Amino acid sequence: MLKKLNLFHNMFFFNNQNESYSSSFSNLFSGLQFGFTTRKTGDCRKISIIQDYFKLNNISGNKVVLLEQIHSANVYFTNQQIATNNIEQIEECDGVISLEKKVNLVVRTADCLPVVFFSTRMNCIGIAHIGWRGTLKMLMSKMISGMKEVGAKNKDIYIIIGPAINQCCYEVDIDTYSEFMSIMERFNKVAFKTHGEKFRLNLTRLNYELALESGIDKTHIDHFPFCTSCNSDYFFSFRRDYKTSPHLFGEMMGYVTIK
Repeated sequence: MLKKLNLFHNMFFFNNQNESYSSSFSNLFSGLQFGFTTRKTGDCRKISIIQDYFKLNNISGNKVVLLEQIHSANVYFTNQQIATNNIEQIEECDGVISLEKKVNLVVRTADCLPVVFFSTRMNCIGIAHIGWRGTLKMLMSKMISGMKEVGAKNKDIYIIIGPAINQCCYEVDIDTYSEFMSIMERFNKVAFKTHGEKFRLNLTRLNYELALESGIDKTHIDHFPFCTSCNSDYFFSFRRDYKTSPHLFGEMMGYVTIK
């Protein structure tokens, strides 16, 4: 059984039709499709797994956009350039925003946050891969700013934070904690707990707070309430598996598209 962490507003559910987690926010925007896969889908580091998933679930698109994911705060805006074999791979990037229809934006994660963005006003979508480094570099805020650059407003931006490691399992050392305190001390009480000589980070809560600080209403932010590291039957986890059980390690996919 999934171990649940109750924090704040959430409307997540499991979509049996395409075997992924989603949010009731999907009902707000005609033609919008997004989801977060589980380990049952397979290791989404393999492009063939991603392509097979979209084909099996009738999620059509002119191309799939994949990011190199280097734990940066670099945000890319898609254009009409032709992709190779319907795949556009963007180097040195952890966030992407698009006004194009039938473009499948994808991030791959196994503890970091997969975050979907959309604007009900602009037919604009975005997706980001946010770990602790991307959080420090304010990627959440930069994605929101990027949405605004193409015409979105705070009142029409919605954010969905997908499956990630929770505070119960996310330990960081004193040096990492000190980096956060140098620029985000205001979130110390809500995002960190002491654990011996180390600290435990609530990455979801911290990015939720950063979204609020950027002007997004709390009713426009949804989050996934379970921990990827705790729930080995459902999710891959970098911290749980990468070093101790590399044969079990893989990555899930978060995706968003407009028909």
